[in-house]
Amino acid sequence: MKNIILGICGSGQLSMMLCQAAKKLEIKTIVLTDDKNGPAKNYCDEFFLCDLKEKKKIKEFALKADFVTLEFENFDYQTLKYIEEFVPVHPKPEINRVVQNRKLEKEFFKSLSIPTAQYIYIENDKDLKKIEKLTPGILKSVEGGYDGHLSYRINSLSDIENLNIDNKIKYIFEKKVDLQKEISIIGSRYFDKKINLFSPFENFHQDQILKKTTVPADVPIEITEKAKNYAEKILIKHDYIGVMAIEFFVDKKNNLIANETASRVHNSGHITLNNSNSSQFDQHVRAVCNLEYKPLGEMKRGFMLNILGEDILKFRNSKIEKNKFFFDYEKKEIRPKRKMGHINIIE
Repeated sequence: MKNIILGICGSGQLSMMLCQAAKKLEIKTIVLTDDKNGPAKNYCDEFFLCDLKEKKKIKEFALKADFVTLEFENFDYQTLKYIEEFVPVHPKPEINRVVQNRKLEKEFFKSLSIPTAQYIYIENDKDLKKIEKLTPGILKSVEGGYDGHLSYRINSLSDIENLNIDNKIKYIFEKKVDLQKEISIIGSRYFDKKINLFSPFENFHQDQILKKTTVPADVPIEITEKAKNYAEKILIKHDYIGVMAIEFFVDKKNNLIANETASRVHNSGHITLNNSNSSQFDQHVRAVCNLEYKPLGEMKRGFMLNILGEDILKFRNSKIEKNKFFFDYEKKEIRPKRKMGHINIIE
């Protein structure tokens, strides 16, 4: 195998863990970012710090890489397209354009006959009045929202009046699902079109931020098979290369409803670092760098806990038991609800 250089757009914890996975495969990494404190800085082979509109520096980054990928689906589309002029980018920027846009994403699900929550597109103040027939539900920005940002729970029209809605932002309004649980499927697809699908992860959110993931998900086999089938259809339709996560709702009648996709490695898959023969990060690096396909083995039982804000200090200063695995994202600034690390517990 020749000396491969993988370029990664973004320098957060997902980039950091991709760098760590690449190093185990003897692949060098270069990171493009505008964040001087990104934790990937300490794990990549070269750190490209620049304004993400600075084409000269971005071209320099692209020309050094054999393949380029990204850690976050909201990375600027035009920047990815520019990089693609010089080097293969996976997942393709066009896929990101769909994933970044909740309206386009739901239309994509619909094209594959994958069920979604009932929703309406909110383009102006008049459209807001249409939500009454779907309340209660959630008002979400079409673009840019994550971890509850630009997302609002709405029980009646009066709730809208109490919000400071930015009229420049487009929204969708989703009818509330009679929720039993949330699960995710993480899959990888290689250049040779071979696909790996991890078993479903069961996810518990608090304040719209993932708090805990359990493996295996406690769902009927029919739900598991349907979720994997939907995930495979999505990967194939996108002609996807790399790792993708698909989040689903399971309602109280055991209906499976697609929520959203992430064109990257995913928070719910962090436990694969310790309970699988090949983590989601290993799978992503192998897939985007066109390495040999590695099949997945059976996952061990366990769960992952996100560590938010100042809770990280408790773990930094305590002894970790042998069946627990602590991951510190080494972020300098501690903020409430900020993901600072996680712990995997294998049963």
